[in-house]
Amino acid sequence: MEQKNAVIIRPTRDSDVDAMLAIYRHHIRRGVEEGVDDNDTPQPDDLRERRKNLKNRRFPHIVAVRGGEVVGYAYVVLFRKRPAYRYTVKHSIYVHPRHIGHGIGSRLMRSLIDACAAAGFRQMIGYIDGDNTASLAIHERFGFVRVGVLPAVAYRYGRWADSVMVQRSLGPGATAPPTPLPLSTY
Repeated sequence: MEQKNAVIIRPTRDSDVDAMLAIYRHHIRRGVEEGVDDNDTPQPDDLRERRKNLKNRRFPHIVAVRGGEVVGYAYVVLFRKRPAYRYTVKHSIYVHPRHIGHGIGSRLMRSLIDACAAAGFRQMIGYIDGDNTASLAIHERFGFVRVGVLPAVAYRYGRWADSVMVQRSLGPGATAPPTPLPLSTY
């Protein structure tokens, strides 16, 4: 029997799309001034198609569910589309605003790292708002290192904000041959 406060991490389903979009839109719209065009936000059908494509290519796309409610989600995409980069993924994690600070991001991060390593990926890359100290701390706790800063690339909250690039190894050292990935990955 599932405990009410237990967090379940599982692959996403089409029925999760509306909840995922609500979480995404909250984080993307936060701090952007009224009147700024936001027409690029994905629609439900866009996200359903993205999910299908990622699943077909064996990219992790997961949700955290507590008490039947989607409280966060995470996924990876290729870092770059060229074949040489097929072992490196870029990740995103979004947590419902009412559930921030309750370990949801950490649970999603652990599951995402494990799934990516099991799938044969070698490196994970992330871009984090330079002011998001909680996210930077979680990434550090999970072995990500800061590898770059993109100064003043985002304009929110009435000022320019930096983006911090982080990276984590998932596999053996620089001289080990890669584990073959299916051609459909890239």
